[in-house]
Amino acid sequence: MEQALPGDHLGPYPPGETTVLVASPEDLAWTLVQMRAGERIIIDQALVAAYQAASSPHSIRALKSDIEAFEAWCRRTQRIALPATPEVVADYLDARAGKGSKPASLARYKASIAKIHQLLDLKDPTVAPLVKLRLAAVRREKGTAQKQARPLRFKGPVRDVERDLARGLNIRALLDACPDDLPGLRDRALLSTAYDTGLRASELVAVAIEQIEEAIDPEARLLQILRSKGDQDGQGATAFLSPRTVSAIVAWTRAADISAGPLFRRVQVRRYKARAAVKGRRIDSISSREAWDLRKTLSKPAVPARVEYDVGSAPLHAGSIGPIFRTIIQRAFDHGSLPDLTAEDLARLLKGISAHSTRIGLNQDLFAAGEDLAGIMDALRWKSPRMPLAYNRNLAAEAGAVGRLMRRLG
Repeated sequence: MEQALPGDHLGPYPPGETTVLVASPEDLAWTLVQMRAGERIIIDQALVAAYQAASSPHSIRALKSDIEAFEAWCRRTQRIALPATPEVVADYLDARAGKGSKPASLARYKASIAKIHQLLDLKDPTVAPLVKLRLAAVRREKGTAQKQARPLRFKGPVRDVERDLARGLNIRALLDACPDDLPGLRDRALLSTAYDTGLRASELVAVAIEQIEEAIDPEARLLQILRSKGDQDGQGATAFLSPRTVSAIVAWTRAADISAGPLFRRVQVRRYKARAAVKGRRIDSISSREAWDLRKTLSKPAVPARVEYDVGSAPLHAGSIGPIFRTIIQRAFDHGSLPDLTAEDLARLLKGISAHSTRIGLNQDLFAAGEDLAGIMDALRWKSPRMPLAYNRNLAAEAGAVGRLMRRLG
């Protein structure tokens, strides 16, 4: 719902002759107008609108979230949010670090504060030496290593991806454990597609049937990726879909009667309990103290238990991918499909599973299969070698010189 705000200015001073800013709570302008300012600040509505048009919805949501958190902290601590001073920014980052925020998150908060000042044509307080030194102190104390999601590899933690048997937590067992009802068919297609393509959650839920094209292999397909995190301009990329994944997608779309639009959708499940047969009553058994209803004389047949499904038209939310993966894993364990895992193993593993687990698993399997870094970067659409090498760090240590020596020593 759009709302007219007092004017395109911020601050304690009367607005003078200003135009009325019309915005909705989803707009970045709405967030800006409500920020606590220490002076009169003019909002360039055209610039804000241009920034929103040039940015992905995810980036805008992240910026709004960061700025709203900064604004709330400023109000609680009686600080001025706009324009912020280096001292205010440094104290805010220190406060977030004290509550457990990692250096990577602090860097994002800093960048968001800088972006808002840039959009409002204000001096950027985050470039001050005080802010940089405070962040450096946090990095020195906490380190800069980011916690990785636990990988979901096709055969699990194996050295030889071709010859070794699957073990531990592995994609193969998870796919086999998916049932053949509608939720199970969707989950199998979702997990298989996620592993084949290494798509991030936001990219995975954006997949539409129209993006799937024929490949040279008649049983395989190609997926046209219209936009990704590293391709905000929409130059596009192509990913390979294996015959295994194609078969899973066909089974899901046929059962769900999906022929166009979003591929992965919500499935609402309605379960009805069985009802035993009810014998009709004789008329003379109906007491005068009861409400008279002739239907009481009618017999009711037994009704078996049944399940009904309702497939939505909208795509899944990106935030649902991680929970779906964890549900698939829990279900496979409950059905005995992960026999070499204990309940303690499962609890520990589930804590590290996220929507990124299939991307990391594919990255590690490609390294284990002997693919070179350039090929892996191309397959997973990496712009720099830093992340693929980071995801392979643990695997590289085990397969490296010391690991090989220790295996020979026994």
